[in-house]
Amino acid sequence: MTKVLEFKPGTPTKFDFERVRKRKKELPERPGQLNLFSGTSGRVLKLPTDIGTFEEALLLDERGDTRARDVYLLAITEDDSKADAYCNLGIIESKSGQTARAFDCLTRSLEQEPRHFESHYNLGNLYFEAGDLRLARTHYEMASEVDPDFPNLYFNLGLVLALQDELQPAINAFKKYQHLAPREESRKADNIMSSLQRSLVSLKKKHPRPSRQG
Repeated sequence: MTKVLEFKPGTPTKFDFERVRKRKKELPERPGQLNLFSGTSGRVLKLPTDIGTFEEALLLDERGDTRARDVYLLAITEDDSKADAYCNLGIIESKSGQTARAFDCLTRSLEQEPRHFESHYNLGNLYFEAGDLRLARTHYEMASEVDPDFPNLYFNLGLVLALQDELQPAINAFKKYQHLAPREESRKADNIMSSLQRSLVSLKKKHPRPSRQG
């Protein structure tokens, strides 16, 4: 069957991975420095001294510091936000090209917390990239059961459904995305929705429903 959605230049691509962020606001800097940050670059970062190991890893991760990986591993050994640490470590492994390790980390996160939203969402992304649309769809749908108000997953789910030739479900997913996303961002789905709606109309013309005999 011909695929409805082809990824051509200019076609919006899926949203990227979603990191677990426990810090909802920037933590204040306090006097005192952690030995962890006395790296070879000569630059020392000041961090609060009363945060846990996971939060230390998260601060490093958000700043793009490669040492985040080792600190997430330390958080796991300390049982500090273990599911969250495995999830964020999985993103790091994926972006480093270590896909098998990324799958392993995200799976381990779900072993710790079966309803871990970010891990389901990120596994959906990994399976999408691997071309396994069935499992990508499964994890996006499971993520939507945990957090039904996260817009990006509906966009990615819409792409998966479109590639599976599930026209109306794909349109519904993009409508959900547009309903939840900020107005400017929601326009990302406009062209795809128009294409899907045209395809649906064309399909209905080719395969009209049989009329009922009275």
